Amino acid sequence: MNISQIISYWGYPDEEYNIITEDGYILGLYRIPHGRTNKNNSARRLVVYLQHGLLTSASNWISNLPNNSLGFILADTGYDVWMGNSRGNTWSRKHTSLETNSQEFWAFSFYEVAKYDLSASIDFIVKQTGQKEIFHVGHSQGTTIAFIAFSTIPKIAEKIKIFFALAPIFSIEHTKCPLIKMANKFKSVIKAFSDNKDFLPKTSLNSFVGSKFCSLHSFDKICLNILFMIFGSDPGNLNMSRLDVYFSHNPAGTSVQNMVHWSQLLYSTHMKSFDWGSPHLNLVHFNQTTSPLYSIANMNVPTATWNGESDLLADPADFKTLQSEITNLIYRKTISYYNHIDFLFGLDVYHQVFHEIINIIQDNL
Repeated sequence: MNISQIISYWGYPDEEYNIITEDGYILGLYRIPHGRTNKNNSARRLVVYLQHGLLTSASNWISNLPNNSLGFILADTGYDVWMGNSRGNTWSRKHTSLETNSQEFWAFSFYEVAKYDLSASIDFIVKQTGQKEIFHVGHSQGTTIAFIAFSTIPKIAEKIKIFFALAPIFSIEHTKCPLIKMANKFKSVIKAFSDNKDFLPKTSLNSFVGSKFCSLHSFDKICLNILFMIFGSDPGNLNMSRLDVYFSHNPAGTSVQNMVHWSQLLYSTHMKSFDWGSPHLNLVHFNQTTSPLYSIANMNVPTATWNGESDLLADPADFKTLQSEITNLIYRKTISYYNHIDFLFGLDVYHQVFHEIINIIQDNL
């Protein structure tokens, strides 16, 4: 199923929009305007925007049963739920002038996602709903682009009432994620085989492996171990009957340049722009010979964070550094046994995270 079909399957209303960024990318934006039982409420609903992470898509917010998927839970609680998709993933692979198979289309990393995609999505939602401020939830790279956008684009930051950061990432100096380390070690090989374009896109193989392979009891442990190898282990906190859904929709793709950008941060203590590989090219792009650093010291958006001590990608040591830089931290919680995807799919994620998000929203109306 695509995202609209998943929403409709569970009996929720769905709306789909194609929005265009300032640099011409066409993004799939999805909306659940209300829940299954509160559709007759005429009061204007508060907006909550959900932004996915690296190599995933908006489907992550609705991949579990309705009582354990944040998108559906928020809609049933009475909120107007919007879910974005970053350029290059399954639902955002079009451009107004560039061909999808061109190198020009894939010449982006998470900086462009922050500067153009997130800005376009938030601007569109605010205009469509007439609300001056919205609540923002990000996961993984979805938090990275928010930190960059909210600290560098004041007109976007002022539209965010509270930023909820799940498994937040702003540096990966200590990351133990094999995928990022592989991208760094074999980046020349990856560039050659992919023609420096897309990285791990969703294909028919995803659907086959997910629906035919991971759904078999004899192979589900293999699929589970693949997830844990990349994101960290948390045995017993994943609904094994949903593995076919997770693998059918993930990975959802990004650009090789984005993965290279992440790999450049492996040995850096600071978040910085994409290094184009030479002082001359950096001078062309940034008007300086080195890639500029990002700082969130001036970001005033009220921020709540949840992180896991068993997270291979968002390492606790890196989170500690990030936490010290957030100037308006209104809430933080560390969950000892959580890995990177527990914040999306964990069996107890409603009790550990989701209900706290709702409580914080209710306390700040």
